[in-house]
Amino acid sequence: MPATAVFRTAIAPEWVDYNGHLRDAYYMLILSFATDALMDRLGLDAAYRERARCTLYTLEAHIHYLQEVKQTDVAEVCVRILAADAKRIHAGLELHCERHTGPAALAEVMLLHVHQGEKVTAMPFPPAVSDAIGRLHEETAGLPVPEPGSRRMELRPRP
Repeated sequence: MPATAVFRTAIAPEWVDYNGHLRDAYYMLILSFATDALMDRLGLDAAYRERARCTLYTLEAHIHYLQEVKQTDVAEVCVRILAADAKRIHAGLELHCERHTGPAALAEVMLLHVHQGEKVTAMPFPPAVSDAIGRLHEETAGLPVPEPGSRRMELRPRP
């Protein structure tokens, strides 16, 4: 795998549509579970969320469906930190299955660290989490970024 593996799952039968492949929404479900696994890896696990009343919110997500995933596949999601600041993580996710040589789907997510009090407010990451984000960023920094990357979605007029 080209990035750091964080999540692996079999494809549940109820995730498969009438075309015999993974329904589009379930790609995102798998990627969402992978984001939860990333949180655990960074120290933003259930104990942290309960103690600090902080979590990550997804601000934006872009997904590219590249290959069909079938019920017989096992999905593995790898992550790389594309960028981060005091409160946000821009992560790249790659969904792989053994049948394909490249990724079956690519996604980018923008995640915001928030405190869930009376009012939800953005909060800086604690130092240990910032350090973990930095280590994962360094670990994945030199790896080639698969295409396509972020781009604006639009219909362009034909000449």
